[in-house]
Parts: sequence; C-alpha cells; structure tokens
Amino acid sequence: MSLFSPLFTSLGSLLTHLADGLDVAFGASATAAAIVVFTCVVRLALHPLARSAARGERKRAELAPRLAELRRKHGKDPERLKQEAAAMYRKAGSSPLAGCLPMLAQLPVFYVMYHLFSTGDGAGNLLEHTLLGAPLGDRWTDALAHGGLVGGRGLVYLGLFALVGAVATWTYLRGRKTVAAPAATGAADGPVPGMAAMAKVMPLLSFGTLVTAAVLPLAAALYLVTSTTWTAVERALLQPLRTSQEQTGSLVDRQAEGRAEEQTEGRAEEQTEGRVEAHAAGRSNGQAKGQAQGRARSQARSRARSQAKGRAQGQAKGRAKGRAKSRTKGRTSAT
Repeated sequence: MSLFSPLFTSLGSLLTHLADGLDVAFGASATAAAIVVFTCVVRLALHPLARSAARGERKRAELAPRLAELRRKHGKDPERLKQEAAAMYRKAGSSPLAGCLPMLAQLPVFYVMYHLFSTGDGAGNLLEHTLLGAPLGDRWTDALAHGGLVGGRGLVYLGLFALVGAVATWTYLRGRKTVAAPAATGAADGPVPGMAAMAKVMPLLSFGTLVTAAVLPLAAALYLVTSTTWTAVERALLQPLRTSQEQTGSLVDRQAEGRAEEQTEGRAEEQTEGRVEAHAAGRSNGQAKGQAQGRARSQARSRARSQAKGRAQGQAKGRAKGRAKSRTKGRTSAT
C-alpha cells in the first residue's frame, strides 16, 4: 500500500481540516460528521458519472428489442450476429458496455474511501474519535461488550441499523419493481436463464448492508450507510433517464389495453345478461300464451261436448214423442 500512502495522507489531512471546521457545531462528534459530509461531497463529484451510466442503461434498453430481433434472425450464425450487433451499436452511437464503464470508473474512489475509513491509514488518529461516545474504530461487538444492546454505544448502532433498515426496505421495494419490469414488458427474446432466481435474490441484497455495518469499524459503517443512502436516492432521481421511451410507451399501451379489455368484458357481460333476461322473458310469455291457448281449447271442447250431448238428448226425446203419438193414433183408429 506504499504506492497509495501519499493519497491516504492527503485525504486524511483534508478530513482533519473538515472536522476542525465542524467542531463548533458537532463537538466531539465532529470527525463522524466530517466523514458523512466528505462522503456526500465525493458522491456529488461523481454524480456526472452516475448520470452517464443512467443514460447508457437507457440506450441499451432502447436497443434491446432490435438486438432480440437480430438474435432471432442470426442465432445460428454467431459471427453474423456479432457483426450485425456491432453495426447496430455503431449506428446508434452506443456500445454493449454503455452504462457499465461509468460505474467501473467509480470503483477506485470507493475503494480508497473504504480503506481510509476502515483502517485509518494516513488519517492520524481518525479512529480514536467518537460518535456520541462510541469510538469510530470500534465494532458492534465492542459496543455490546461496553454497556450491552441498549447501552450508550449500543444505542448508536441501533440508530445506525434503523437507518440502514429503512433504506434497505425502500431499495428492496423499488428493486422488485425494477427487476420485474422486463417480465412485464414481455421480452421478445424469451426468458433469460437464471432470471427468475436473480429476480428473487437481487432485491434482498440491499439488506446485506445491515450485516456489513455490524462487522465494520464505526467510521467505515458511517461511510457505507451514507454512500448507500446517497445511491438509493440518486437512483430514484435518475430513474426517468434510465427508463426508455419504448418501455414507457409499452407500459401506457398495456394500461390502455387493460382498460379497453375491462370495458369490452363489461359490455359483453351486460349484453349476455340482457339476452338471458330477454330469453327468460320470452319463455315466460310463451308459457303464458300456451297455457291460455290450452285453457281456451279445453273450454271449447267442453262446450262442444255439451252442445252435442244436448242435441243428442233433444233428438232422442223427439223420436220418443213421435213413436208415442204414432201408437196413440193407431189405437184410436182401431177403436
């Protein structure tokens, strides 16, 4: 590490001067406050790289459907696929690593800061200062040994863990939506092997900061928590740059299609219910008409039978009277 010793010494000196300037406001905790402020200043200086990475991610997302089409056409010819993909990226002014290189450029800075705050190398007595009575060089196990979980030092770590947990939960909820977005848009090139497992694991990685903060020195934990919080807020603010217009349009189209389908289903259900009701009403009317016609026919038959019976009875009576008169006349003549 002798090669980086001058750098660590310069950063340590800068941190000491910053702590001296914050001593009036924070007192014995000025060095801890200086770590937070110094981390925010460095992250602010790296913000242009973060914006560049977000734009690169957006460009890759916009080119993803075209890349999927090339894979379908030239999947059996890797050399042709490589040439066509290179031509596509060249025409779009992008590359397959768009969004990755700016993030990689930040890694050396993160390493230097982590080394500075975890070892105190070149920073003099940095780790001998305290935060609300908890030494910056101690770990959570040291706090538990001096006062227990709810002791003075333990409460400092509990507050730190509460902040980490809140940020991790927020990151977890946002991460689930981000990882699920490709599945929702219906990736044209089919599911990526292992994507389902990654979709379950990735959002949970944010809670790993809790474990890391518990095993690192308090100074390094402060840097980690500050940087993690900055990253979460920064990614949320840069999300519009990270989301492609095609994905946004697809989401709007899916929402419109969903509403249209719901309206169509509603109208179909109403029409179906109307037809069922009309059919039921028709059956009821038909049954009523049939019953009325049946009663009318029955009554007509009954009247016809009565009339026929009356006529038959009248004819029989007439014949009987005629025969009786004939007999009476015959007797009279004989006499």
